[in-house]
Amino acid sequence: MDDLINALTIFRKYANPASPTHCEHDTLYVMISPAEVSAEDRATLAELGFHAGEELSFYSFRFGSA
Repeated sequence: MDDLINALTIFRKYANPASPTHCEHDTLYVMISPAEVSAEDRATLAELGFHAGEELSFYSFRFGSA
């Protein structure tokens, strides 16, 4: 759980939307644009299980709905 909390804390630095997440097919998506996140934070997020999507989000198989 600590990794999820640490990742969400990083995401919060970049945005705080009303509906920041959704799950689909056992994948958790965080609707923060990877282009807005620093390279250092992207690397940390990858270590925590979140990967940059193509444009609009990060995703994690580790924290999905299953």
